[in-house]
Amino acid sequence: MGEPAWAPHLRSRARLRSALKRHFVDPSLAVAALGASPNRLLDDLELLGFLFESMVVRDLRVYAQASNARVLQYRDETGLEVDAIIEAADGTWAAFEVKLGGALIDEGAENLLSFAGRVDTDRCGVPAVLGVISASGIGFKRPDGILVIPIGALGP
Repeated sequence: MGEPAWAPHLRSRARLRSALKRHFVDPSLAVAALGASPNRLLDDLELLGFLFESMVVRDLRVYAQASNARVLQYRDETGLEVDAIIEAADGTWAAFEVKLGGALIDEGAENLLSFAGRVDTDRCGVPAVLGVISASGIGFKRPDGILVIPIGALGP
């Protein structure tokens, strides 16, 4: 499945990348095709992170469609990327980074704050949510306002 690019109004002069970002509809198909065991996946955390991101995006798409919203992605020429942006029909939007491990939550939060600083909120509105979706742990709001959301807490 392809994830189209989000095109916000930006304060930055960076050019947006508009290529589709591809995700597996069902990441377990990739695991089966590779014949990967749980231990083998744990030995390749980068691959496991990509598969986890695909799983999260799949879930977000299901929930977004139920709310007449869509899931997009953001990438610009400076290398700044946001894994998932959910945009409602009324233009309300939220941005999410997907991080497999708790140690990467700070990195995801910094990325979201950098991204949010580039968006022209006078034209696009302020984000309804900036969040890091993680594989486990508890949900909480960080002092910088970023929500940390374990995947088990997602729902329509």
